[in-house]
Amino acid sequence: MQLDVPPLTPEPSGPRAFTDARAAVSQLQWLYDRNTGFLRSHFQSYLDGDIPQRRVRATYPYVRIRNDSHVRVDSRLSYGFVASPGVYETTVTRPDLFEDYLIEQIGLLIANHGQPVEIGESDEPIPLHFAYRRDINIEADLAHRAAMPDTPLRDVFDTPDLGAMDDAIVNGTYHPQPGRPAPLALFRAARIDYSLHRLTHYTGTRPEHFQNFVIFTNYQFYVEAFAKTARRWMADGHDAYDCFVEPGEAITWNARLGKPEQPGGLERLPQMPAYHLVAPDHSGITLINIGVGPSNARTITDHVAVLRPHAWLMLSHCAGLRNTQKLGDYVLAHGYVREDHVLDEELPVWVPIPALAEMQVALEQAVAEVTGLSGYELKRVMRTGTVASVDNRNWELSDQGAIIRRLSQSRAVALDMESAAIAANGFRFRVPYGTLLCVSDKPLHGELKLAGMAGEFYRQRVGQHLDIGLAAIERLRTQERERLHSRKLRSFAETAFQ
Repeated sequence: MQLDVPPLTPEPSGPRAFTDARAAVSQLQWLYDRNTGFLRSHFQSYLDGDIPQRRVRATYPYVRIRNDSHVRVDSRLSYGFVASPGVYETTVTRPDLFEDYLIEQIGLLIANHGQPVEIGESDEPIPLHFAYRRDINIEADLAHRAAMPDTPLRDVFDTPDLGAMDDAIVNGTYHPQPGRPAPLALFRAARIDYSLHRLTHYTGTRPEHFQNFVIFTNYQFYVEAFAKTARRWMADGHDAYDCFVEPGEAITWNARLGKPEQPGGLERLPQMPAYHLVAPDHSGITLINIGVGPSNARTITDHVAVLRPHAWLMLSHCAGLRNTQKLGDYVLAHGYVREDHVLDEELPVWVPIPALAEMQVALEQAVAEVTGLSGYELKRVMRTGTVASVDNRNWELSDQGAIIRRLSQSRAVALDMESAAIAANGFRFRVPYGTLLCVSDKPLHGELKLAGMAGEFYRQRVGQHLDIGLAAIERLRTQERERLHSRKLRSFAETAFQ
């Protein structure tokens, strides 16, 4: 192979300026389809033994805007504009999946700055694996091939480079090289592609099914209750949702659409199975069973964040720390003590994770609606306060004197393992977040989560807790997104894309 010659690429397509967002996204789609198709075609030839004599490369399309003015724009929105003069750019993947999002973001840029956007081909290579929407081994049918070519794949094609897929923009540590454009979005294309593939792997469903309102839980009881509710709504012809999607791409269509069920399913569930109540414009609800532990909470939110959801909630159980609490009481978190350590490097513990008014109001109103209580009476079943998170599931067996002192000093009213990581990554990724927990045990007061007690507790409370979460989502769905994506989550100098 000749390494000193330029790589084999698609026919160059020069940059084009657009003042219409839909036309700009159409050009992004054309470039993306052409370039990924180019890679797939040459990979098929490679598998057939036709080895190129030079590297094969295609790059992601980009969106770029030049702002020459300090004129103030309508900044009531927390996104949709660049803060100062300069050139701003981001690479783009899967324009089909992000079509509505891109049209909105690009349209705001054009309207706010009165400047066209430029669409062209970047210098960021598309890794071969990401030219396939699913597992490359499945789509390229590698399992049926007797042998791979002798020439290593990496000698011919670009493969994923984890060093180029960091979260420096998100973490505020990215500094463009001199003469390079400033970032226009929180994630570049390869980082998004990486997470899209991880989501399929972890959840057993494709990214196309994910909705803009996400519920995280770590109890199978909630999954079963959600699935039961979703199937009932589909059978009853619910007017807001079109279908219910389960791991393995099993689809139950809404009865009003008259479509047959699409069978699917998996031999065994994935690590963090996802279930989707699909609505037009991705405005439905996704529920993910994240399993146990703050590492899982961080992992899944690292990947869901690239979809730019409008909000995510944590519904789970907790240890009540006050003797006045009862099993089954709710805790609405308005602050977090983070001792789970999964985000200490990216988001130091001295960074406060504030309560978001829009989320808190929706959750409190949902509790009132479902329980039938309001005002002062609501305090009978719900406490608002600080939630502490730890990385030790058996914290009760540790040095209780030190733990109790820290919990008391923090004024925490509940303790769990995952919710602080969910909230902290929401803050980090600029995704509105909220937490509503249910007291399932009180170890400091001798009420341990034992088998018999837990079974009765779950039977009594899971359905109501899930109904509260769904009611809160309904309030968020009907709220102006401009209020939900507030400036509280934005730093001094933010990217223009939400």
